[in-house]
Amino acid sequence: MDIHHLRAFREVAREASFTRAAQNLHCAQSTVTQQIKSLEAHLGAELFHRHGRRATRLTDAGALLMPIAQHLLDTVEAADHQFRSVLAARASMPLLRHSFAARNRAGV
Repeated sequence: MDIHHLRAFREVAREASFTRAAQNLHCAQSTVTQQIKSLEAHLGAELFHRHGRRATRLTDAGALLMPIAQHLLDTVEAADHQFRSVLAARASMPLLRHSFAARNRAGV
């Protein structure tokens, strides 16, 4: 199980469609299908009631996984945002130091 599988799961559950989920995730429908199949194999349970290529609704196992997946994805997205913010702040620090040092040398 990885983050891509959980994102695909969440999107298929939201859209009730593998095709629309793939469009939202900017990937091929076959990729989303494979990610869901891999997640189901890993968990040993079907996550969606299917009619053809459509996922109409979550199974009991899918309904159990949904809040867990959402929590994990929220946590990963928050960590990603925080990490990028720290890196951006650190990246701007040398510029500030450099500007301050240049102004001190110029007597400003």
